[in-house]
Amino acid sequence: MQKWTDIKNENSNIQLHLIGGLQTNKVKFALKIFDYIHSLDNEKLANKIADEQVKQGKKPKILIQVNIGDEDQKSGIDKKNLKDFYKFCKNLNLDIIGTMCIPPNGGNSSKYFSEMNHINKELSFKELSMGMSEDYLEAIKNNATYVRVGSKIFGSRT
Repeated sequence: MQKWTDIKNENSNIQLHLIGGLQTNKVKFALKIFDYIHSLDNEKLANKIADEQVKQGKKPKILIQVNIGDEDQKSGIDKKNLKDFYKFCKNLNLDIIGTMCIPPNGGNSSKYFSEMNHINKELSFKELSMGMSEDYLEAIKNNATYVRVGSKIFGSRT
């Protein structure tokens, strides 16, 4: 944590994004480092972030993770519950700026990206985080504002 704090202190223009899952017991540490959280996926976590942002006086920009493929093994808010969850988060004074999704593996990501784009527009969100190295071009076609292209940059782990 100190390394990132030092880097941010040296260059205040750096904006750090948390793109993985966040456990409630790590929220206080995450808020000290990250400016964006791309993975809000439940009420307990929303409450913890709301409490901690008051304590720290820091309000991160947040994207709600949507389980776009209705997959039991993946985190995220069910798309049928998204509007209610968004209202819940706004009542906690969270700065919700958009949504994030990870489509099912081996599926037609274009279909899911198109659906997320529609959902995002419906809620008037400006930011949409979706797409990885293998499907980022399709995500961009569907108005993704953030893509995760780690293996295109760093290579894949084998």
